[in-house]
Amino acid sequence: MTLYIAREGSKLWRKICIETSVELQLLLEKWKLLLAGLVFQYIHGLAARGVHYLHRPGPILQDLGFMFLPELGKERGYISESVFTFIFLSFVLWTFHPFVYHSKRFYTVLLWCRVLAFLVASQVLRIITFYSTQLPGPNYHCREGSELARLPPPRNILEVLLINFPRGVIYGCGDLIFSSHMIFTLVFVRTYHKYGSKRFVKLLGWLLAISQSLLIVASRKHYTVDVVVAWYTVNLVVFFVDKKLPEMPDRTGGSLQLLPLSVKEKDSRFKEENHKLLNGTSGDATDWRQRPQVNGKHADDGNHAHSEATLSGT
Repeated sequence: MTLYIAREGSKLWRKICIETSVELQLLLEKWKLLLAGLVFQYIHGLAARGVHYLHRPGPILQDLGFMFLPELGKERGYISESVFTFIFLSFVLWTFHPFVYHSKRFYTVLLWCRVLAFLVASQVLRIITFYSTQLPGPNYHCREGSELARLPPPRNILEVLLINFPRGVIYGCGDLIFSSHMIFTLVFVRTYHKYGSKRFVKLLGWLLAISQSLLIVASRKHYTVDVVVAWYTVNLVVFFVDKKLPEMPDRTGGSLQLLPLSVKEKDSRFKEENHKLLNGTSGDATDWRQRPQVNGKHADDGNHAHSEATLSGT
């Protein structure tokens, strides 16, 4: 038993090392894109902090979701945050599963480049919308009488640039249309739906996205319009941006063999290649082209056909 665990542990460690070396090579090529996407996350937080200075509390607007969904209350606001945290952490861990599991359909670096592109495009639209019109926040700390509903003018530039993380992010006001939580949730769920392999997890992801939408409204953290706009805006953004980006290579095809083959896999691969050679066929589907017949035999090109014709005396 100990020998088996040691052997499997060494295989796993070798797999992680090889995968890490491959991902590092991609990181050296794509680090500027990744860094730009991460820097924009700070810019997005800075914009949300800035609009808080413009926020003016007022009466809560009439909302259809508030009428039909029971209010969870201030003490149960953690429920929606817990669901979002579960979605966020689960997705992050899943993006690194190629380091451990054989069923790898993507490269982690390339996947995060796409995810950050989706997030940045959606967040740009979000910044434009919540700066265009500031609505009175429905959240409890954004209502009239709360000390956090209005921010005093900043005393220096550092007070703005540091954005009072994480308290300034959690207790922000004014950045309503549309929901940032739903941007991350929908981008993550759509990404897994395309590159994930478990049908049950895909279904669970969409159910969690719907539950997250209802919990956000029930917690009075956003108006219903913030969630509705997020649903069609983020889905459209992902759809169009995904078409502009180059498609990621599918690693399940076996064309990019990164890990060493086992003895059994080597033998089967050798037998397969030997069989192809004996039958005069190629395993590459792109090589299945029409070949002209000369004296009852197939020729690969015109030159070969000409040589056959010369030898036959024609």
